[in-house]
Amino acid sequence: MAKKDFTLVGKVLVMLLGVGDLFLVSPREARRRSQSGQLFGNLSRSSSIVYYLSRRGFIKIIDKNNERFIKLTSQGELEALLAKARIPVFIRKWDGKWRLIIFNIPEESNKKRAFFRSLLKKNGFIQLQQSVYISPFPLNREAIVYLQKTKLIKYIRILKVEEMDNADDLKKKFGLI
Repeated sequence: MAKKDFTLVGKVLVMLLGVGDLFLVSPREARRRSQSGQLFGNLSRSSSIVYYLSRRGFIKIIDKNNERFIKLTSQGELEALLAKARIPVFIRKWDGKWRLIIFNIPEESNKKRAFFRSLLKKNGFIQLQQSVYISPFPLNREAIVYLQKTKLIKYIRILKVEEMDNADDLKKKFGLI
């Protein structure tokens, strides 16, 4: 039986999940890089990434019509969503409103709480009080979808605030003055 190879889409998926960073290339550019060997490096690295992601339960390998396909599992979808959630939203012009996030995640979920705090910081929020974070820009959509899928959203309130006293110090921290 001939050795089966992954489709180009599967290779791109493996590379995106394997390196942990999201980067965008057009399908034409991905094909060019793949053919020249620039996108994936050597085959053994791609194979080890596939093995690692499969063992972690992020992907499932499907053989069909003598081709190999890679399918994201639900856990893999969450991981991909999480990677997107870590990319902050950059808006050029501030709309004059503050985004305040208040949360009360139970003690037995302290790892999730610590993760959520780091997610907020990566999205440009700063801590105002113990479980209160603020930013002039919204939390990205993928982060909110991630919170909904992990059911953390039930412990979180997101507010859009139009007025706040003594906001000059915050404006300086965010470079708005």
